[in-house]
Amino acid sequence: MKRALITGVTGQDGSYLAELLLAKGYEVHGLARRTSTVNTARIAHLLADPHEPTTRFFLHRGDLSDGGRLLALLHEIRPDEVYNLAAESYVGASFEEPEHAGEAAGIGAVRLLEAVRRSGAGCRYYQAGSSEMYGAEPPPQSECTPLRPRSPYGAAKAYAHWLTTTYRESYGLHAVNGILFNHESPRRGEVFVTRKVTRAVARIQAGLDDFVYLGNLDAVRDWGYAPEYVEGMWRMLQADEPEDLVLATGESATVREFVAAAFDHAGLDWEKHVRFDQRYVRPAEVESLVGDASRAEERLGWKPRVRFAELVRIMVEADIRALRHEGRHWIDHPEVDGWG
Repeated sequence: MKRALITGVTGQDGSYLAELLLAKGYEVHGLARRTSTVNTARIAHLLADPHEPTTRFFLHRGDLSDGGRLLALLHEIRPDEVYNLAAESYVGASFEEPEHAGEAAGIGAVRLLEAVRRSGAGCRYYQAGSSEMYGAEPPPQSECTPLRPRSPYGAAKAYAHWLTTTYRESYGLHAVNGILFNHESPRRGEVFVTRKVTRAVARIQAGLDDFVYLGNLDAVRDWGYAPEYVEGMWRMLQADEPEDLVLATGESATVREFVAAAFDHAGLDWEKHVRFDQRYVRPAEVESLVGDASRAEERLGWKPRVRFAELVRIMVEADIRALRHEGRHWIDHPEVDGWG
């Protein structure tokens, strides 16, 4: 039985990757930050009694700020594969907390790489890169496109990218960078524009809100479906030779087009409900990110199936269902405070 360690397992990608690996027969270990509140909603269905002999998912507390803890975990788990998905992934927030962005997405990756090297585990290592590393470079962006980040988050990811390459070339680690373009799902955090929009659609349709406030509607992005992208991560680590690869759909759409499609799916006119707010405009905008994933298709046989319109439908319908479920919960349990 293969073992995998996933940092950032409580996030969107971490939860989908854990499901995928468990379905493939892995023993999966997830690393999550220790907090005073429960933050395991996305993986709650995977948690089981660790004392049961059939349990194959184990949650460990810790984070990338503690190199000693990382090294101890690697010695304890002896994973075959390590997936580093941990970071503060909200780009807008990285302008407000640039030091934290650098620590979480950049220096944290170095600590994990060094722990992998020192442990002697011989495991394969996946580093979650980002299309934000390309920044101002014009599309389509591929593995050959120079990195020109325009945010602290993108710069931190670029640092982790080059350190992963350095460890591969210096120490012979089987380490790869996955350069993933925007990938979304109903598990996307509510601060991200796609989920912010689809959640607003559900609430406006239900009569709970009237407006949603957004920033730059002209930004162009390449949006895919997260469960397909974590399969691409896994495929990268199964290749005989380590190689950095782009995962993307190659399909472009503006934020405005995403908004229009989401509201239209619910039978609403977006122009009546969307308001501009300057606070959501970044100090340096990335105008267009559209990926060329032809090498991933050639090397891995990976090709996205869920396209833009289907992704919007999946997310809108999921948020409408979730809101209805919350409403039923309120009716069944009226003693709950603060709903609505």
